[in-house]
Amino acid sequence: MESLTESTWDVVIHGTGLQQSLLVLALSRSGKKILHVDPNEYYGGPDAALTLQDAESWLEAHSGSSTGPSLFRSAAHSKAGEQKEEGRKGLSSGRAYSLSLSPQIIHARSTLLSHLVSSRAYRQLEFLAVGSFFIYRPGSESESAPRAASLTRIPATREAVFSNTEIAPRSKRSLMKFLKFVLDHDSEANLPLWTPRADDPLDEFLLSDFKLDSDLRAYVVTLTLSQTGDISVRDGLAVLHRHLTSTGFFGPGFAALYPKWGGGSEVAQVACRAGAVGGAVYMLGTDIRSVARDDATGELEIELTTDVTVKSRTLVRGDEAGEKPTEAVARLVAVVDPPLRSLFEVVVEGSPAPAVAVVAFPAGSLEGGKYPVYVVAHSSDTGECPSGQSILYLSTTPSPTSKSHLETALAALLPSISVSGEPEPKPLYTLYYEQAQGAPELRSDGGTLTLPSPRISLSFDDGTLDIVREAWGLLWDKLGGGEERGEFMVFEDREGADDDEM
Repeated sequence: MESLTESTWDVVIHGTGLQQSLLVLALSRSGKKILHVDPNEYYGGPDAALTLQDAESWLEAHSGSSTGPSLFRSAAHSKAGEQKEEGRKGLSSGRAYSLSLSPQIIHARSTLLSHLVSSRAYRQLEFLAVGSFFIYRPGSESESAPRAASLTRIPATREAVFSNTEIAPRSKRSLMKFLKFVLDHDSEANLPLWTPRADDPLDEFLLSDFKLDSDLRAYVVTLTLSQTGDISVRDGLAVLHRHLTSTGFFGPGFAALYPKWGGGSEVAQVACRAGAVGGAVYMLGTDIRSVARDDATGELEIELTTDVTVKSRTLVRGDEAGEKPTEAVARLVAVVDPPLRSLFEVVVEGSPAPAVAVVAFPAGSLEGGKYPVYVVAHSSDTGECPSGQSILYLSTTPSPTSKSHLETALAALLPSISVSGEPEPKPLYTLYYEQAQGAPELRSDGGTLTLPSPRISLSFDDGTLDIVREAWGLLWDKLGGGEERGEFMVFEDREGADDDEM
């Protein structure tokens, strides 16, 4: 430990969340002296993927009885009985699971992917295809037209629209007209058609300007992945444009990807690995006890929980207090047995087998459901659960009844995706919690930069990278010392490096 105090660090980074880790990746070729600490014994912070053992201690810190500010609250879990039922594997050992706290798909057109390529970090990652987007249709007990609850794939390409047998021909033409409009919505010809209504609800715009019926409007709004369902025209068109232009970008049949072994947590670990190759020093299980400024030198004196005080020119930390949340999401993670094969079918010739699927319960599709519920299903191919099981990540807008609302959605979904000849899917383990998001701005106070809390969107928000780029620029301005800044996250191959190095 004495070596930590021998000289002044250029930057101490607190937390290994995705933002901090991407910042380390951006600085990994800078030659700066970086000390990276995390109070947890695992990487990822609020973006971590937890084993069941990690989840137990995490629950204690974030349960309803826990004290102190935190992005997470109201954590609770349940397990099925220990006795295994016939035809079911039962819950495996805790380390066989990797439960993501902030699961996010990554659209193919995301700038995160381009930066992972330009920084050479992509070589350490394995990406899996996100397959179909479904919408849940509740059953009907009408004597004249009884109908069982079911899932319907949402068509988002010309081929998918015209092959759909549930949409009337006239409605297909209306939907295709809108999809073409989305692809060209920022042209000079189309801007006047929507910018006067940019802040109006997208749902109203779809009805008034494109005459889409309620089913088609539900399809379109679902594809925006809006947790509240009331997304604006401006934001909705931008998200839909990203989705449509991402479809087929890396191959037929999918628009988004998911990093194997834990999503954002895996990206964070790969970024930290690049930092370590570049000379950064890592200390897990180490927190910051206090920070003081030396008025004579302007340096920060940072006392660690290891009873060591280090000096640093700058400090970067994440806003993980959640004291003034601007948004929030309620989540329910469920380990399900047996595997949910019907969700992961290949539907486009030549496309890879998907490992992730998305199911949406529109607002009102469940009794008492004021807000939509999204279910992001992961097969065992993600490496997050044993073979023969799947993980469902459910989310909705928090309310006094959000936990029961998510449990109702889970109970409604499982019978609709059962496979003939197999036991009906059953949850073996569930984890409920609520997650807050604070103000999105980067804050600078003297020698300390505070990164905003992680965004809670279901798809990775490239605004996260804008924050990381801004922090990287501020650090270079303070620490550059005459060196050339270079381009953000653009690196040449290391001389003599193989696929295990960056």
